[in-house]
Amino acid sequence: MTATLTVDLTDAAFWRRPHEERAAAFAALRQRSEPVFFAEGRSGKGFYALVRHADVVAASRNPEVFTSGSGVTMPKPARWVRTVFGDSMVNLDDPRHARLRGIVSRAFTPRVVRKIADDMGGIASSIVDGVVAQRPDDFVASVAAQLPFRVICNMMGIPEEERPAIFERVERSSGHTGGFRIPGQTLRAMARLQHTIGRIGQEKRANPTDDLISALVTADVDGRGLNARELGAFFNLLLVAGVETTRNAIAHALHLITVHPDQRELLLADYEGRVGGFVEETVRHCSPIIQFRRTLSRDHELNGHLLREGEDVVLFYNSANRDETVFKDADRFDLTRSPNPHVGFGGGGPHFCLGTSLARQEMTVLFRELFTRLPEIRSVGEPELVPSNFDNRISRLRFTY
Repeated sequence: MTATLTVDLTDAAFWRRPHEERAAAFAALRQRSEPVFFAEGRSGKGFYALVRHADVVAASRNPEVFTSGSGVTMPKPARWVRTVFGDSMVNLDDPRHARLRGIVSRAFTPRVVRKIADDMGGIASSIVDGVVAQRPDDFVASVAAQLPFRVICNMMGIPEEERPAIFERVERSSGHTGGFRIPGQTLRAMARLQHTIGRIGQEKRANPTDDLISALVTADVDGRGLNARELGAFFNLLLVAGVETTRNAIAHALHLITVHPDQRELLLADYEGRVGGFVEETVRHCSPIIQFRRTLSRDHELNGHLLREGEDVVLFYNSANRDETVFKDADRFDLTRSPNPHVGFGGGGPHFCLGTSLARQEMTVLFRELFTRLPEIRSVGEPELVPSNFDNRISRLRFTY
C-alpha cells in the first residue's frame, strides 16, 4: 500500500515542519485502516509506519517476529560500521542480546546502585550551586546536559581529566543536518569514544575499582566479561542514548511546567506525591526517542494487515504516545493522567530501556533540588528544537529564576 498522503516520513523536509503540522500528519496516519508504506529512494525498499499504540506495543513484545538484528536506526548501520564498532545491544536479537544484557544487568550490584544514588544528590546540588554563582541563561548547557553526563561518568568510573573531551564527542555524535544525523561526524566521534573507553577498560581490567567499567570488564558470565568492542559499543549507547534522552526530557520538563502553570501549581503543592506523574507525563508528551526500526523474520498479520518476511516496520513512539484511543485529550499535558501506559521508554519486550529507573530518579532528584532552591525557575520563550527523525532534541532553552 503506497503512501498517497502529502506526508513523507523519509523526507528531511517533513522533520523540519512545525511540531503541530507533524502531529497532525501522524494523527491522519493513525486514522488509516492499514499501516502506510514509505519508500526509501528508488530501490522500492522502505518501511511500514506503525503509528498506533496497540501496533507499537504488539511489535515490541514479539521480538521473534519483529527483529532488531539488521539494524534499528534510519538509515541502517552499514555492515562495516558494525564490524569496526561492534554491535550495540539495540541492534541485537536473542540469544546475543540476552547474554550482553545479562552481563550489564549483573554489573549493577547493590553497591554500584547505592553509589549512583548517593552521587546523584551531590551532583544536583553542585549544578544548582553553579547556576546561582554564574547565572547562565541556557538551561540545556548548564543544567539538563550536566546531570545525566556526570551521573554516567561517575557510574562508569571515567577519570575527571577525560570528561571534557568525552562530552564534546557526545555532542558531536548527536549532530544533525536537516532532519537526519550526520553520518561522518557521528562515526568520527564514536571512533574517538571507542578508543578512549577501550584504553580506560584495559586500565580497569588490570586495576579494577568500584565502578561499572571495572564490573563489566571483570564480569564472569558464561566464562567472560565484555570485550573491548562490546564495552565500547555499550559505552556509546549509554552516553549517546542515556545522556541524550534524559537531557532532552529534563529540558522539555522545565518548558512544559512553565507553559502549564496549573500543572506547576499542582506539582509544587505536593512534589513527592506528584513527581512520579510529572516524570511519566513529560516522557509521554515529549517522546525523547521518536522511532526505532524492526525487520520481519516471517510473514505475520498485524492489526488485520499481512506483513511479509524481510519487510521493515518503523515504530513511531511519538505517534503512539498521542493515540486518541488510549490517551484522553492526548495533546494535553496532565501530570494527574492515570493510567499512563506511554511507550516513551519503549513498548515493552526485551529492548525496554535499560536505563528507565535511572532516568526517572535523575529527573526526580534534579527537579527536587531546583524547586527547593530556585522555586521561581522557569523557561523563557520557546525552546530551540533540532529537526530530527530520531530524537526530540532541544539545543537551547533560555531560563530565569
